[in-house]
Amino acid sequence: MFRSAPVATDPVLDSKNAFQSEFDEHIVRVLRHRIGKDEKAAKKHDWYNASIYALRDAIIDRWIESTRRTYDAGDKRVYYLSMEFLIGRLLRDALSNMGMTRQMEQALRAHGLDLAELEELEPDAALGNGGLGRLAACFMESLATLDIPAYGYGIRYVNGMFRQRISDGWQVELPETWLAHGNPWEFDRMECSYRIGFGGEVVAKGDHVTWNPAEAVEATAVDTPVVGWRGKRVNTLRLWTASPLDPIRLDAFNAGDHFGALEEQVRADSLVRVLYPADQTPAGQELRLRQEYFFTAASVQDIVRRHMQYENDIRTLPEKAAIQLNDTHPSVAVAELMRLFVDEHGLEFNEAWALCQKTVSYTNHTLLPEALESWPLPLFERLLPRHMQIIYAINSRVLREARKAGCDDAQIAAISLIDEGGERRVRMANLAFAGAHSINGVAALHTELMKETVFADLHRLYPDRINNKTNGVTPRRWLQQCNPGLTKVIRDAIGDEFLDDAAKLTALNALAGDAALGERIAEVKRSNKVALSDYIKRTMGIRLDPDALFDVQIKRIHEYKRQLLNLIETVALYDQIRSHPERDWIPRVKIFGGKAAPSYHNAKLVIKLANDIARRVNADPSVGGLLKVVFVPNYNVSLAERIIPAADLSEQISTAGMEASGTGNMKFALNGALTIGTLDGANVEIRDHVGDENIVIFGLTAEDVAEKRADGYNPREVIEGSRELGQALSAIASGVFSPDDPNRYTGLVGGIYDHDWFMCAADFDSYAAAQRSVDARWEDKAGWRAAAIRNIANVGWFSSDRTISEYAKDIWKVM
Repeated sequence: MFRSAPVATDPVLDSKNAFQSEFDEHIVRVLRHRIGKDEKAAKKHDWYNASIYALRDAIIDRWIESTRRTYDAGDKRVYYLSMEFLIGRLLRDALSNMGMTRQMEQALRAHGLDLAELEELEPDAALGNGGLGRLAACFMESLATLDIPAYGYGIRYVNGMFRQRISDGWQVELPETWLAHGNPWEFDRMECSYRIGFGGEVVAKGDHVTWNPAEAVEATAVDTPVVGWRGKRVNTLRLWTASPLDPIRLDAFNAGDHFGALEEQVRADSLVRVLYPADQTPAGQELRLRQEYFFTAASVQDIVRRHMQYENDIRTLPEKAAIQLNDTHPSVAVAELMRLFVDEHGLEFNEAWALCQKTVSYTNHTLLPEALESWPLPLFERLLPRHMQIIYAINSRVLREARKAGCDDAQIAAISLIDEGGERRVRMANLAFAGAHSINGVAALHTELMKETVFADLHRLYPDRINNKTNGVTPRRWLQQCNPGLTKVIRDAIGDEFLDDAAKLTALNALAGDAALGERIAEVKRSNKVALSDYIKRTMGIRLDPDALFDVQIKRIHEYKRQLLNLIETVALYDQIRSHPERDWIPRVKIFGGKAAPSYHNAKLVIKLANDIARRVNADPSVGGLLKVVFVPNYNVSLAERIIPAADLSEQISTAGMEASGTGNMKFALNGALTIGTLDGANVEIRDHVGDENIVIFGLTAEDVAEKRADGYNPREVIEGSRELGQALSAIASGVFSPDDPNRYTGLVGGIYDHDWFMCAADFDSYAAAQRSVDARWEDKAGWRAAAIRNIANVGWFSSDRTISEYAKDIWKVM
C-alpha cells in the first residue's frame, strides 16, 4: 500500500528517490487494478483518473487521521450549511496542499505525460454560481488549513448551474454535465441516509406531537475530502443526493402507466438536478423550498445523530457543534433543529429555543430585499406543517419580547417572522436572525448598512448580535496555484513566510519602488496575458494584444453590479477614439464574463449588448488595435484562474450600498491588478489597506445614493447635461449596435432615463473621468508597477484564513 509523503521535505536524497519510485509504481498499480488498463493501452483520461485515485489514497490517510484526532480530543465541530460550494477543479489544489505536485509531475513525465494537460481534463463541479459559493469553498479550505474540524453541507447537484453558450450574442442555458463520467473525488456514504418528509398532518397524542408526512424521499450522503495547506487536516464536504423510497410503482408500470410509475423517481431527482430553479411560477417556488428543506433537514439530522452517537446528551449540542448558515437558504434549519429538540428529544420549548440560539449563527450576504427569501405562507404550511407551527411559536415569543421592549406597531410588523402585508409570507432572514446568537455581515460597510436598513428593528431589539466578518479568499488557489510565476517572483524577493501567512506579503512594501522587481512582475503579468490571449484566440477566434491594458469585469450579471455602466462607457470611448484619432489613446481590451439568471430579462439583455458592441467594435478598422471587447462564455472557477492573473484593471463598480462584500476584488488585487471601483462592499477596506493612491475610486457613496433616491433624483436632467453619456445612450437605444432589431435596447436605456435605480447615469461622468485617469497611470510604467506591488503587498489581510480565524474565535469558540 502506498504511504503518503511527510509534509516536510526529506533532506536525504535516497529517501526522496525511494518515495518517488514508490509513488510512480503506485500510480501504475492504480491504473491497472482500478482503471483496468496497462501503460500501453491507457489514454489520457485513464491516467487522469489513476492520478486522482493515487493522490486520493494519500489524502485518505490524512482524512482518517484527522477524524480520529477530533474524536479522541472531543473537539467541537463547525458545520457550514450552504446551497453552493463552487469548489472548481480539485486535482491541482489537492496536489499543492499535500506537497506532492513535483512527485506527480515526475511520475507522469516518466510515462510521457504532462500534468498540466491532465488537469485540464477535470470538469468544474457545477455546485455553485458566484461569490457565495466560491466563498464557501475558500472557507472550507481555510478551516482545514487552520486545523479546525468541520463539515460543509450542501446538495450534490447533477447539473447544477447551467453551462452558458453564446449564440448570436444571446445567452443559451445548457445542462452542465460535470458528472457524466463519474467523480473520482467522492465517496458514497450509504450508512448516512435520512428520510426527509413533506406535507401531511401533525397529530397530537397527549403532550407528544407527531408529524406524519404525506410523502418522503431519502437523502444519502456523498463525501469529498477537503485538504488544508500542507495537509495538516482533511475535512469533509458532505453533499446530499436524493432517491425515492420506492423507485418504481410496479402496479402502475404493469398497468401501462410507464411514466406515472416513475413519478416518485422524477420527484426525487428534481431536488438535486438544478441549482436555483426559476421561481417565477408556483411550481418553481415549491421546488426551491423543497430543495432548501431537503438539504437542511438532512444536514441537521446528521449533526444531531453524530452528536448523540458520541455524547448521548442533546443538551450539550452547543458545546460540540457550531452551525453556520451561509445566507438565508438554510434558514429553515432553525425550525428543523427546534423540531428535533421538541418532538424527537422531548425538550421543553423554551429550553430548546435557548439551545438553538446557542448553536446557530447566520451570515447575511445581501441587502437586496428580493434576495432575503420569503415564502408564501400557504405553500410553507402545506409543505412543512409542523415547522409552520414552530415558527408561529417562535414568532409569538419574539413579538412579546419586542412589545415588552417598547417597540411600536410598525417596528413589531418589521420584526415579525410573518409578513402580514398583502400576501402573507414567511420571512426566512428574520427566522435566521431570531434563531441565531450571531448575525454577521461580510464587509464593514455592509454590516453597518444591515443595522440601518434590512435589520434595523431586529438590531434595536437584539443590539449585541450583529457583528462584522469581512470576507477573504484562499491565497493557495488565488495566488500560489493560479499564478505560479508571480509566486516565484515573490518568494525570490521576500522568502517563503507568506506561503503560510499571507499577511507577510507586507514585506513587499519596502520593495515597491525596486525597478528590477517591478520589471520581473511585469514580465509575469505579460506572460499571463499572452496565455489568456492564446486561449481566447483558440476558443473564440479573437486576437488580442497582450501589451494592451486588460480591463476586466467578471462576475454574475446583475443590474446592481453595473456591467451596463461599463458598456455605456465602452461605447463612449469607442465614439471618442473615432472622433479624435489624433489623440494618444491607450490600447485597451475590455473583458467581460458572467452568467445571468435564466429568467432575468435585463441581465440577459446586457449580455447581448456586450456581444453586439464587441461585434461592431472588433470589426471596425477605424479604432485599429486601440479597443477590443470580449465576452468570454461560461465563466467559472477555472476561467477565473486564467483571467485574474492576466488582468491589469479590476472593475468593481457596483452601485454603492448594494454589494455586500465581493471577493473578486480581493483576488485581482492579490494578483497585481489595480481596482477601479465605488466605495462599496470590501472596496472600502481594500482602499484602507492599499492606500488611496493605489486604487481608483469614483462615484456616489452609499449615503449619496440613499439621499438621491429619497430626494427625487432626475436622471434625464443628468443625461442631458452630459454630452458623452447622451451620445452613448442614444447610440445604444437607436440601434447602432443592433441593426437587426433597432428597438432591442429601447427599454433598457429607457429605464435609465426614467428612474436609473442603479445610478448608471448619476455615476457616468465620474466613472469616465476615472477611466481617463487610468490611461494616464498606465503611461507611467514605473508608477503602475509600484502601485501593483503595493496592492499585492497589502491585501494579504484579505486571506480567508484571517476571516475564518475571526469566526472561530468570536462566533464558534473553537480557537
